[in-house]
Amino acid sequence: VLLTHLLLSPRFNWSELTPLGLWGRTLGLQTENSQFLLEGMPFRIFGGSMHYFRVPREYWEDRMLKMKACGLNTLTTYVPWNLHEKERGKFDFSKNLDLRAFLSLAAKNGLWVILRPGPYICSEWDLGGLPSWLLQDPEMQLRTTYKGFTEAVDSYFDRLMRVVVPFQYKKGGPIIAVQVENEYGSYAKDPNYMTYVKMALLSRGIVELLMTSDNKNGLSFGLVEGGEYQPKMVMEYWTGWFDNWGGPHYVFDADEMVNTVASILKTGASINLYMFHGGTNFGFMNGALEADEYKSDVTSYGQPLPLPPMIESKASYGAILLHQYISLWDVLPTLLQPIKSELPVNMENLPLNDSMGQPYGYVLYETVIFGGGQLHTQDHVRDRAQVFVNTMYVGELDYNTMELSIPEGQGFRQLRILVENRGRVNYGLTLNEQRKGLIGDVFLNKTPLRNFKIYSLEMKPAFMKRLRVSGWSTVPDYFVGPAFFRGRLWIEHQPQDTFLKLQGWEKGVVFVNGQNLGRYWKIGPQETLYLPGPWLRRGGNEIVIFEERTAGRIIQSVDIPYLGRTQYVD
Repeated sequence: VLLTHLLLSPRFNWSELTPLGLWGRTLGLQTENSQFLLEGMPFRIFGGSMHYFRVPREYWEDRMLKMKACGLNTLTTYVPWNLHEKERGKFDFSKNLDLRAFLSLAAKNGLWVILRPGPYICSEWDLGGLPSWLLQDPEMQLRTTYKGFTEAVDSYFDRLMRVVVPFQYKKGGPIIAVQVENEYGSYAKDPNYMTYVKMALLSRGIVELLMTSDNKNGLSFGLVEGGEYQPKMVMEYWTGWFDNWGGPHYVFDADEMVNTVASILKTGASINLYMFHGGTNFGFMNGALEADEYKSDVTSYGQPLPLPPMIESKASYGAILLHQYISLWDVLPTLLQPIKSELPVNMENLPLNDSMGQPYGYVLYETVIFGGGQLHTQDHVRDRAQVFVNTMYVGELDYNTMELSIPEGQGFRQLRILVENRGRVNYGLTLNEQRKGLIGDVFLNKTPLRNFKIYSLEMKPAFMKRLRVSGWSTVPDYFVGPAFFRGRLWIEHQPQDTFLKLQGWEKGVVFVNGQNLGRYWKIGPQETLYLPGPWLRRGGNEIVIFEERTAGRIIQSVDIPYLGRTQYVD
């Protein structure tokens, strides 16, 4: 009775309605002039972005409760195709990718949902969320009506919409709107593409309000025929900015941000804070930009708004000694089966045993040379390579350095090129060019190298498990990578979140109990890696570090993150 009275009261603010407090749903979210309507009544969206795939599942509800405490009524999230379908035709909606559980929690905690399912999401995420196996097709045209792309999208949407459709508003769920693709006006390579995506959603049961988001210049190109401009809404009000390796840590001035948000709200507009909670690019999932030069994103993502009281406590577990190591060269003959190929093969097209193609990580190319001379890549390294003669380090190659001198030597020697995929570009017009590894010939004295042994180093959980029982040795007084280093973090009580500081280490990846925390690099700005408490356990916790070059002896577990020297964004 009380709820009915509130609904009928002209003073009732429909923006305070929650998914569990409304029934008789027929109209859904609509638009009228400059405002949104929910069941015909004025409704304002006070949104915040949080991506389930960037946050440990154990913390989803905590972040949602903080949203509610900040006065928000709507959660927005992307859906990452490249995680849900890592291999073509094999779908994963379990554990941290359990979208059903995420949407159910949003409803339980009184949050509406704007879903942004892509297929492209940008999101400073590898290839904008598109799976790298699409690039196995040499003719692939991403984000167009090219048959090879639409067939893959159709298959993915067939599976995804089975999860999404029951959670729509008109079916009793929290989803009040669905975005059609993402910022397509800034890409706009195919005038038929947005209509295709719209129909792909409608034909699979999407019945809620469709919307799109773009910058001012791109919006007119991203509209679907028959569409219209939406009410006043800032779909992505950036509360922070993403960082690139080697750059500063970007921060927005809090007072200026509060004033801007206040002025937006005074106009009666709706708003979505991007991000409310940034989270982490765990593993190798960071994206990159390629304008004047290639720049890959760091492991942390965004700077969250100040949170209300009752923030989870963090722990400092002190120094952790990495007392064991095993060289990459010792791992090769025992744990990795090489692929033999006359020509270099890019990462995505490696004929691996368990799947076709390698999406992330490193690839090692080995061949035999006689003598030395000038090694030239012809800009075929994607994105960064270390070069070795046998086990002797020679130098690095990347977008700027394409030539190295190979020292002379007697007899036949192994030339080894260890190539790192630093992250695929997630925005711009070069999406079709994001194949990684060696994407073409490399030349020694103007002669193309041939007859390669190629080792895949994606460092999947199965590989890390086999590595655990390999022949580890005590770390010697002098050591250098590439190598794996191992130590143990002992925890007496209930584990808490912590941050790992890798001072004295150069560049690599950290694994804790088999979980890939992401990349570190001494050039910064980020100097600590986030380690969620749920990924730890009482007692011993195994820490494995893959270090490319210079290794330290210890890492520090600290209770305060350090994301780098600050530069305020205007």
